[in-house]
Amino acid sequence: MRLQILAVGRLKDGPERDLTDDYIRRASAMARGLGFKGPEEAEIASGGGMDAEGARLLARIPEGARIIRLDEGGENLTSEAFASRLSRWRDDGERDTCFLIGGAEGYAPDVRAAAPQTLAFGVQTWPHRLVRAMLAEQLYRAMTILAGTPYHKA
Repeated sequence: MRLQILAVGRLKDGPERDLTDDYIRRASAMARGLGFKGPEEAEIASGGGMDAEGARLLARIPEGARIIRLDEGGENLTSEAFASRLSRWRDDGERDTCFLIGGAEGYAPDVRAAAPQTLAFGVQTWPHRLVRAMLAEQLYRAMTILAGTPYHKA
């Protein structure tokens, strides 16, 4: 199952970019042996308003993909539950799973309709550049949980 992070806006060079890249690299190194590909990251151009950003986001989603919107009102999962979901989706034959990170204005109604499934990293509002790093870390952590390595200490 291919894992994708589709994020509105550009993550500039700096500690958040370095952290995100490091966790994506680590997750990718483990993913293939577990039946995953990626995670891959795509930056969606910001600007033009919520509807324009939403149209660009939706255009990047492969047909038939499972879509998860990151949203402060989304479902809170433990790391183990997140890993279990990824494993179940893979085992159920999902080809693509896309995690969406919206722009500063949020998600357009079309995106909300296309992606009713949500995920949160707590009820707080997080800067988008940190959400990318947090998602990349959780994808790496999920790979380590599924592989049974000692990175995750419950």
